[in-house]
Formats: sequence, structure tokens, C-alpha cells
Amino acid sequence: MLKELKSVLALSFGHLVIDIYSPVIPAVLPLLIATHGWSYFLAGLLVAAFNITSSLLQPAVGYLSDRRGFSVPFAVPFLIASLCIGAFGLVGDYPLLLLCAALAAFGAATFHPLALSAVNRASRNENRGRLTSIFVIGGNLGFALGPVLAGFAVSALGLPGLLVLAVIGIVTALLSPLIFPRESVEAGHKVRPAVREAPASYRPIALIIAVGALRSWVIFSAIAYLPTYFHEHLGADLVTATTLVSLMLVAGVVGQYVGGVLSDTYGRKEWTVFGLAASVPFFVLFLTSSGAFSYVALLIFGFFLWSTFSVTVAMAQEVMPGNVGLASGLMLGLAVGAGGIGVAVSGAIADASSLGTALATLPLPIAAALLLVFAVPYPWKALAGMRVSGGRG
Repeated sequence: MLKELKSVLALSFGHLVIDIYSPVIPAVLPLLIATHGWSYFLAGLLVAAFNITSSLLQPAVGYLSDRRGFSVPFAVPFLIASLCIGAFGLVGDYPLLLLCAALAAFGAATFHPLALSAVNRASRNENRGRLTSIFVIGGNLGFALGPVLAGFAVSALGLPGLLVLAVIGIVTALLSPLIFPRESVEAGHKVRPAVREAPASYRPIALIIAVGALRSWVIFSAIAYLPTYFHEHLGADLVTATTLVSLMLVAGVVGQYVGGVLSDTYGRKEWTVFGLAASVPFFVLFLTSSGAFSYVALLIFGFFLWSTFSVTVAMAQEVMPGNVGLASGLMLGLAVGAGGIGVAVSGAIADASSLGTALATLPLPIAAALLLVFAVPYPWKALAGMRVSGGRG
């Protein structure tokens, strides 16, 4: 067990490093616009190039890993992502930077499904939720650190400071043979023929992806719009507003681990239902109360909603046992990317009505996700245990 935990902790560290680079482009957009004189459209296109490439490539990499044994040394994703983000500090040619944005996403898209497949191989049913949550938490921390590190780098050195940020990925790439156990990067892992030859059913994974997309809609909308809501509607200064959102994310990181551990004991479907259902009243309480009470409700909301993320990733892998890489790519790529569309929908609601109204509608995607979880053909662990106990009685 200790060997598996060490392996997953190493992969979680890699997840932290690779995800440092994911939010850097949005974080430095104001400086890029001021330096190069680009329009908001051209600047936004750089972010879109990264997000679209990552969302589409992750399932493809996962599929190739499952079916063709595709794999690359983990040094490659770190080098590509870090060097391409670092290029934003030196290069001023827009088409070349557009290519760099897509290539940086290629690095991230290569790492995620391969690493998550390795986590799956290192885990068993009884600990998959916990180990998956440890891996996912690494990415959460990296995503949170990225804008902070980028901010310090460009504040001190301007855009060339991004080259300093690239050093983290370069060093990780050079040390990757020492950091990551060899079995983590072995390609073409064997899958039992019975699993390979079983007719594929796409309904379970489609439903779980839909659950993930609806949840991502709420998560990204909260991250995108809550700072403005705090600042414009509650009178909080920007530092306080962003700090509250950061604390919500920290609560979510704690929730990820707790949810993963409890799903191993009580069942993944059970915890997903509970976590989604529990998040709604606390978000409503946050919107309808004020002061410290409201902020505490927001943290509890973040804890419960985020607690279902790694659990549904484990569910996706378990409903596609012969296609773990594809399942991983779909959940970390397609489901997360599709959730970004919901942010635009919430923005449109805010434009048509108000930001408060847009936030008030966010429990609706959670409710829809909750209903879909019931439809997923995945066993109820707790209910099955009750039936066994009842039968013995």
C-alpha cells in the first residue's frame, strides 16, 4: 500500500506542476494586451486555443493509450508546457503565440490521461476514491498557484518573467526519471481479454460526463463571477473578494479528499448524490444571508460540490474498465471543457437580468446533475450492503 501511495503522490506532484501553466495565459492577459496592443477578441482567442485543444486532445490521448499502448516519457509534457508558456515572455508574433498556446495545451493533455491511468493501475476498488482524490488535489493546487506565481514573475520582470516560471517545468522534466516510478509510465498495460471484448455501453459514461459538465458549469461560474458579485453588490474590496473565492477553493480541496475517502467506504454513487444535494442549500444560504454566516455557507458549499469531482472520475474509470485512459481524458478534458460553455450561459443571464439572478440559477445545473446520477447504471454500495444484511437476517 505504501508503494502505491508514494507512486500516486509523485503523480500528484506532477499534476501540480503541469497545472501551474494552465491558468497562466488568462492571468497575464492584461499585460499581453497592454504590451502588444491586441484586441480583447485576439487575447481571448489565446485562452480559447488552450482550452479547446486541451478538451479535445485529452480523450484522444486516452483512447490511444487504451487501444494502441500510446505513452510518452513524463518529461515531454513538462518540457512542452513550460517552454511554450515561457515563450509568451519573449515572443511578440501573434500567430506563433497562438501556436504556443495550443502546444502548451498539448503538453497538459498528454499528461492528464496517462497519469490518471497510472493512478488507476496503482489503486484498487477499496482505495480508488482516496488515491484519485490525492492525484486531483495536486492539480487543484497547481491551478491555484499558477496565477500567483505568474503575477509575482511578471510584476518583478515583466513578461520575460514567464521564463522564470518555465524553470519549474524544466527542472521537473529533468528530474522526472527520479520523481516518477517506472511503472507509472509503462505503456500498453494489459487488460483482461474479457474486458476488451465486452460490448461497449456508452450510456454510463455519457451520463457521468454530463454530470461532470453540469458541475463544472457551476464551479467555473462561481470562480468567474463571485469576485465581481462580492465587489459590486456586497461592497467588498477586490482583495477580500478574491480571498473569499480562494478560501472556497481551499474548502473544495479538503472536500475532494474527504469525498474520495468516504466514497470508498459508503459508495461512489451514494457520495455523489449526497455531495451534490448538500451543496444546494448552502449556496442558497450564502445568497440569502449576510456577513460571516454567508461566507461560512459559501465555504461549506465549496466543500460539498468539489467533494464529488474525484469520485465521479473514479466512477467513470470503473464503468469503462477496458478504456481507463479514454474515461480519464473524457472527465478531465471533455466534461471540464463543456462546463465552460455554461459560464457563457450564466453570463448571458447576467447581461439580460442581473448578476444576482445569474448566480441564483446555479442550483439548477446541480439539480440536473443530481437527477442524472440516479440514472447512471452504477451499483449502490450501501443499498447492496443493506440487502445482504437483510437476507442474512
